[in-house]
Amino acid sequence: MKKIGLIINPIAGMGGSVGLKGTDGEIYKEAIKMGATPVTPIRANELLSNVKNKDNITLLVAPGKMGANVVKDIGMDYRIIGETGKDTTKEDTKRIAKQLVRESIDLLIFCGGDGTARDIFDSIGLEKPVLALPAGVKMFSSVFAINPRAAAQIIDKFIEETIETQEKEVLDIDEELFRKDILQAKLYGYLKVPKILSLIQSGKTGSGSGRTIEENKQEIAQFIIENMKNDILYLLGPGTTIKAITDNLSLPKTLLGIDAVYNKQILGKDLNEMGILELISLYPNAEIIVSPIGGQGFIFGRGNKQFTPNILKVVGKKNIRIIATSNKMRELKCLRVDSGDFKVDEQFKGFTKVIIGYKEELIIQIEC
Repeated sequence: MKKIGLIINPIAGMGGSVGLKGTDGEIYKEAIKMGATPVTPIRANELLSNVKNKDNITLLVAPGKMGANVVKDIGMDYRIIGETGKDTTKEDTKRIAKQLVRESIDLLIFCGGDGTARDIFDSIGLEKPVLALPAGVKMFSSVFAINPRAAAQIIDKFIEETIETQEKEVLDIDEELFRKDILQAKLYGYLKVPKILSLIQSGKTGSGSGRTIEENKQEIAQFIIENMKNDILYLLGPGTTIKAITDNLSLPKTLLGIDAVYNKQILGKDLNEMGILELISLYPNAEIIVSPIGGQGFIFGRGNKQFTPNILKVVGKKNIRIIATSNKMRELKCLRVDSGDFKVDEQFKGFTKVIIGYKEELIIQIEC
């Protein structure tokens, strides 16, 4: 039997669909006012439902919405550790993580984003191996499983055999600057993660700068602009490669948000899920243009959660264009989708084209 701890950040990820780019501090209250609903219970349920070795696990879970509410109907033995008030805070996460370590757990699972990863590092450091279930808005640290099903595979391997661990980076993302379209990341610390590289995401890397890469972005932008059609709603994802398109059209662009272009004019800036769906209802011929996150390969599910499963189903795979510099693509073995709906993700599996230059494309596999 393995003793596995579980802590769920109940507000993580709630800012994604409403375009708030995070829920650190009190911003989650604004997300709730905008109609956001909890994400982490769904992600944790998907993880635990796919674990095969349930009978070989004793779960030690945080109380209420930080764990117990999710596991009570899963059919696994569990014991509640610690106490929380009605409104949970990062101090609850830190305190319960320490309590779980004192209970001699073999592995700590936490469900959240980069902010939760920082809280876990602050509380236990490298004392115990951890498994991070991606459920936040920002997940640029390299401690997260690729998705809930990958996390379930890691747990099964951890139970069935001796798994080495390795120290992986926890990044500190300034959320206030992130909301102002500035991505400022620095190394915050390290957590000990099971060494199963194929199931753990890499840390985010930049798309790079310099004359060659910048020229590559310009070539891609030129090709996209030449092929833009009238009366098509173009939904542009975040990133510098996509910003090159709007720069060449002399249009403003939200670097870390979703913008809409129609007949080469800006129709909407920094859109959330509701804003995107409203535009699609008015302009049903829509295409999404995205660029994968460097080092990770995610085209949906990291940094652009405004593109929810509902939107992806409406737009459809055939109306999604992927662009990336050739330098970025050389670092990637595949592309990935983790939208939050596995059935939607599966529709993207298979080979796809990525525009990497002027009239230049690359064929690559999309995996979930």
